[in-house]
Amino acid sequence: MAPQAIRVGAWQVNPGSGEICRDGQVVRLEVRAMRLLVCLAQHAGEVVSIDDLITNAWAGVNVSQASVYQAVTSLRRVLGDDPTQPAYIETMPRLGYCLVAEVSPWKENVALPSRTKLTSMAAIAVCLTLVAAFGLMLRRKIGDNPAFASSQPQTSVAVLPFLDLTEGMSQEEFADGMTEEVIDKLSKMPGLRVPTATSSFFFRGKQVAVADVAKTLRVTYVLDGSVRKSGPRVRVAARLVRADNGYVIWSESYDRLFGDLLTVQDDIAAEVTKSLSTSLGARSTQSKTP
Repeated sequence: MAPQAIRVGAWQVNPGSGEICRDGQVVRLEVRAMRLLVCLAQHAGEVVSIDDLITNAWAGVNVSQASVYQAVTSLRRVLGDDPTQPAYIETMPRLGYCLVAEVSPWKENVALPSRTKLTSMAAIAVCLTLVAAFGLMLRRKIGDNPAFASSQPQTSVAVLPFLDLTEGMSQEEFADGMTEEVIDKLSKMPGLRVPTATSSFFFRGKQVAVADVAKTLRVTYVLDGSVRKSGPRVRVAARLVRADNGYVIWSESYDRLFGDLLTVQDDIAAEVTKSLSTSLGARSTQSKTP
């Protein structure tokens, strides 16, 4: 008997065909990504450890924790989930992951949309893309207008995706997790505005000037960083740049043993947040001094 289709949040999940569907959009998941999603759905609302996910999605295959991080990140992107405000998969530091979306049997017809419907949906998608492009252009125009620029918060930071500078770029998932942890912790600082991870990851791999990033996201500061690994140790470097003049106002590097990756990410993100809080707080005080 083919596995029963289920509803996960707004998505229809059909393990038998390996596809998920929402509003006419059909996405085929990689086999292990589907196993991962099904495993989380079977334990919805519960924390599932990394080891349990490996057992369920990679049975009989010798993989590292990094494979799970990469699969979860890819799955989040497909689902349209924001790790800083998760509607589907929430990271539980040092514990694992939890599916927070509602899960229930899919009671409607599980047949996927016909080609005609998909063609119509494609046409609608094109229209929506054009509308989105116009909206982005309008937003940039507004950002260039001094009347609007004056309302921009003075304490706002965009965190760009941390670069994976390890040999063979084998730690991209760790770098992504590092980015998400920093965004998560900075977003909890009172008085600090931080764009979502979705906005930040838009600039991955793009050669964009810091000033242009800041203008698009309407922030005062841009934080970027990198990850390097040598033997059993990992080094994470971070720097804070003032967007209007390009000056680096803070930088630091952190060395850790490359053991429990979630612990390393959480630890370094906490230190970055603490250092930035001190630096930004001092600058805020200076700016108010006559």
